[in-house]
Amino acid sequence: MSQISAKDVKDLRDITGVGMMDCKKALEETGGDMQKAIEYLRKKGAALAAKRAEKDAREGMVAIRLSEDRRSGVILELNCETDFVARGDVFTGFARALASLALQSGASTPEALLALTLGQEYGGEKVEDAMKTMTGRLGEKIELKRFALCQAPDGVVESYVHPGSQLGSLVQFVTDKPDEARELAKDLSMQVAASSPIVVDRSAVPAEYIDKEMEIYRQQALGQGKPEQFVDKIVTGRLEKYYQEVVLTEQSFIKDSNTRVSDVLAEFRKKHQAQVDVKGFVRYQLGE
Repeated sequence: MSQISAKDVKDLRDITGVGMMDCKKALEETGGDMQKAIEYLRKKGAALAAKRAEKDAREGMVAIRLSEDRRSGVILELNCETDFVARGDVFTGFARALASLALQSGASTPEALLALTLGQEYGGEKVEDAMKTMTGRLGEKIELKRFALCQAPDGVVESYVHPGSQLGSLVQFVTDKPDEARELAKDLSMQVAASSPIVVDRSAVPAEYIDKEMEIYRQQALGQGKPEQFVDKIVTGRLEKYYQEVVLTEQSFIKDSNTRVSDVLAEFRKKHQAQVDVKGFVRYQLGE
């Protein structure tokens, strides 16, 4: 067997990021052939990924990337098995690389993102294969849990990522003054992260949610001995409070609890003589 040089081992480690001992073994197994050693390590990663497929991957991070013109943005949740790996530079760098690739390509579904090809930094592999290689490198299951693309060709997209990268949000505005609206969009992306609304306005609340809430309030009122003739009024009042919790435009604004988000939007329209509406939002919290 030819002698494996320390330089070859280091070169293989630089290319793959795999540990020195694994690189040395790969070179020994392939007679010192660098390309075969790379393929050997890829197969080992795929085998480990298959072996760990049933493992729980509940740790990880939320990564966001915005275009320079703030007309589009992507958000994804990448999972691993332990917090130790989730906080490491290798994992966080990979998550951000996936977000950047998704933004550049305009991928709009997780399946489309998995089919994209990464740069040479990740061996020029498809994302799906690179995740298996990353499993071999880190020794843990790596999984793309969810991914979304937000586009606002007629407005602006802004984002917020909470320190620790376990909570993040994107907000889409329709506006004819995107530059002026960016600060407000940023505030509302923080609002979405902090207050977890489910819809932009009450007309979008699913009917089954409303029916369920009304039944709960009705049973609570009857259980408290409230007279039947007052129950409907009590249910209506409590439903209003529910809307104020789950509807973004009806929530109290995080920077002024005495003001609703709808009032803040109205004030912006008046001050800037501008059109502005929240088109949509995406909120990811790790493990949800």
